[in-house]
Amino acid sequence: MVTFPYLSLITFLPILGMLIILFIPKTKELLIKSVTLVMTLLQLILSVILLSKFDYSLGGIFDPNSFQFIEKFTWIKIENFAWLGTVKIDYFLAVDGISAPMVLLTSIISVIAAISSWNINKMVKGYFLMYLLLDTGMMGTFVALDFFLFYVFWELMLLPMYFLIGIWGGPRKEYAAIKFFIYTMFGSIFMLIAMIALFFSTTEMLPNGQVIHTFNMLAMMNPDNYVKDGILSITNPNNLRLLAYLGLFIGFAIKIPMFPFHTWLPDAHVEAPTPISVILAGVLLKLGTYGIIRINYAIFPDVTYQLAWWIGLFGVINIVYGALCAMAQSDFKKLIAYSSVSHMGYVMLGMASLTVTGISGAVFQMFNHGTITAMLFLIVGVIYDRAHTRGLNEFGGLASHMPVYTGFVTVAFFAAIGIPGFSGFVSEALVFMGGFSSMITRILTIVGTLGILLGASYMLWSLQRVFFGKFNEKWQFMQDLDAREYTMLIPLSIIIIFLGVYPSAMINLMNKSVVTLIDFMSKNYTYLNALVK
Repeated sequence: MVTFPYLSLITFLPILGMLIILFIPKTKELLIKSVTLVMTLLQLILSVILLSKFDYSLGGIFDPNSFQFIEKFTWIKIENFAWLGTVKIDYFLAVDGISAPMVLLTSIISVIAAISSWNINKMVKGYFLMYLLLDTGMMGTFVALDFFLFYVFWELMLLPMYFLIGIWGGPRKEYAAIKFFIYTMFGSIFMLIAMIALFFSTTEMLPNGQVIHTFNMLAMMNPDNYVKDGILSITNPNNLRLLAYLGLFIGFAIKIPMFPFHTWLPDAHVEAPTPISVILAGVLLKLGTYGIIRINYAIFPDVTYQLAWWIGLFGVINIVYGALCAMAQSDFKKLIAYSSVSHMGYVMLGMASLTVTGISGAVFQMFNHGTITAMLFLIVGVIYDRAHTRGLNEFGGLASHMPVYTGFVTVAFFAAIGIPGFSGFVSEALVFMGGFSSMITRILTIVGTLGILLGASYMLWSLQRVFFGKFNEKWQFMQDLDAREYTMLIPLSIIIIFLGVYPSAMINLMNKSVVTLIDFMSKNYTYLNALVK
């Protein structure tokens, strides 16, 4: 048990930044931006310290002693609450090897996006208040282990993202913001219903011997804690475990976004300002796959084994469909948006394999996609800030005029394609190895490899159209990168290359928890089947 509240500080430092900004006059824009940057930098420093103290030998998942940096106390407790009796909701934060990489990713992307936000000049105070609130919502979702608290953080992200797109976005910002809001709320309703069903189906014993219903995710992962013959009890022949699983899955699938729930993403990306596109692709999409691993897989291993092939199928559809859509785009930003749909399909395929290699590849791909796609959207932002257009066919020959910029573009594009030496190669290789080694997903994996060819096609074609060939004299005035843009792109390039050369730095972090997850799911699957028989 760790007494220093690392996770609370990492989660709520942005809220402190919001409180400070509230007392700063709106005319002092530089001070507002500086406070935001300082808070996100402190968050990143604490995340690095947390990882330096992380015990790689602990697995997490079911055993509460295996989670690290635990902070737990009673947040809400109501005695004799009508027919429910005692209602208790915990403030329960902790990390394991699956959530720790996401905490680091969120911290890194938050700093990069804060720097990218430096040229925001419209309603600066309101923008950065919403930005910091979004930061807290994202971080809290990755560290919460009480389902009620998880849901609070999940919904907390919706409001600031709606305003950040709807106020500071492009020409069709209102449409994109409403579409994002409606899609996400649609999924949240299913998640809320499933959460309530889990609450009424799960019990835990208090120190005084009293048995109460609970939102504790660890209690929900233990089949022995389910109410006998309750609606989610495996011993009830009429149980609704499949419906609860699908309700949660739809809520998370929309966030991934999984086909056919993906249509909000291109609109949101195209209309969002560059730093919000960076956060959307870099962090928010990972919340969907993280939620499936943390909640669906751990609480419903029996249903997961039944539906694994279907998860893999939709992953392959994402890979191929997203890549084909990307090939058809002439808007640089929309191409990157559809590439995210494709690359998140690799995560789903790795998850569906139900192997240590495949799920390790999936979690690693989540981190790598976050850094690579963040860099790609920053690259689009650089050219849009100068030319005020994202048309791929409107440029040409920029490599000779902006050589440094072209160098960073090449790093990001090759990493997205999965060229050896870059982080994307390792995670995709692990996904394919895990997928091919599993009888569930072997054929799907073979089909999914088409994504490599299609990805190379649209990325290299874009590189050719924008950076090679005859230089368009229309863009003679455009300058190469400035100091702010170097500050954003250099750290991401270093991370992408470092993890491509030395992937063990990240794989070792998550390995024990992934092994524990697979072992836990297998044992529980066998145990649940025995209960049914």
